[in-house]
Amino acid sequence: MERIPLEQRLPSRKHKEIFDQIRKAGTVSKIDLLERSGLTGSTLTRTLEELTAQGLILEAGFGESTGGRRPILYKPNSEYGYVFGLDISRIHTRLCLFDLQLNKLDAKQWLMTESLTPQVLLDQIITSAQGMLTARRLQADQVLGMGIGAVGPLDREAGILLDPLYFPTAGWSNLNIKALLEARLGLPVLLDNGANTALLGESWMDRDRDYRHLLYVHAGVGIRSAMMTGGKLVYGAVDMEGSIGQMIIQTDGARLWGQGNFGALESYASIHAIELQAQSRLKQGRDSLLLRIERDPDKIQFAHLQQAIQEHDPLTVELFTQAATYFGIGLSNLLNILHPEKVILGGALIGSHPGFFHIATRVAIQRTYYYPKYQVVFSLGSLGEEALVTGAALMVVDKLTEL
Repeated sequence: MERIPLEQRLPSRKHKEIFDQIRKAGTVSKIDLLERSGLTGSTLTRTLEELTAQGLILEAGFGESTGGRRPILYKPNSEYGYVFGLDISRIHTRLCLFDLQLNKLDAKQWLMTESLTPQVLLDQIITSAQGMLTARRLQADQVLGMGIGAVGPLDREAGILLDPLYFPTAGWSNLNIKALLEARLGLPVLLDNGANTALLGESWMDRDRDYRHLLYVHAGVGIRSAMMTGGKLVYGAVDMEGSIGQMIIQTDGARLWGQGNFGALESYASIHAIELQAQSRLKQGRDSLLLRIERDPDKIQFAHLQQAIQEHDPLTVELFTQAATYFGIGLSNLLNILHPEKVILGGALIGSHPGFFHIATRVAIQRTYYYPKYQVVFSLGSLGEEALVTGAALMVVDKLTEL
């Protein structure tokens, strides 16, 4: 049986707008919908009846009376359909199964190692996805699709990973992941870069606020960013996810991995940059708890640094403080150019220690040109490392209300 495209499942603009209002509110009264929609009472009633008959919404009892009859409440039918979210990152890959309201039902995570080639990983993703459906006695036709948030650069329209950097194994370049998964799963698949999907996820969790301009910055192996204005993601002529990592903050500075710009931000404020700094200082003779965790400086990795920072090792604290300071400088440049109302920071480096967030945001504010007249809200977000996979799933659900 041929699938109806998601954007064609709702018959008209008014159906899409009413359903969108209901799913974002969670539970809403007919009176509130009447005020928000601008529809006549009879048109709204007919639209609600049609959405109910289609199984997209449910009556949810009655609200409090304001003098007349108690208003009917409506809510989304979370069991109307299910959706997969997939986050392909350099350290971990996550697969989650959600219901229509983005409630997580099941999850699987993989550590990205040299043995996890694209073919091996995709086989395991497909097996896990099918296992999740079987465990819940769900059929493939109950699944709306799969959204993927992946490391860029990528071609989101063609569904191709172009040349993602820093993966522990080869084979990811020019990978048509959309076509491969669609053929194996029989589901529509959408692709975007992970920073964009993370921002989608966080904005969904913050949907009761009226932020017009949102910025998301993810600091880990690399530095990734996304911007949203007026509730819509901002796209450039090419995939922009890793562009701020190449922001030059010291013209005669180092170059990470032997490529990119000299003195780029990610050469000073990324996981690999801190690893290299730690290895260099230890070879120079600096004393550190790190040498009691791992005696060979060349084998120092981020996991060792995380252990040492938790134990307040002076050298490790110094390295994280330096990286946070550089990151704050880069962040101030973004604030001075983009002027977002809210900045959400995520990624393994941001979450490694509370001090990183506080140092970086303090440095950024000190260098913001219009401060204190221009006030920006900084946040660690609500979803943490699950922001990417949640936003990936949300991409699919959003297709239902796409005009």
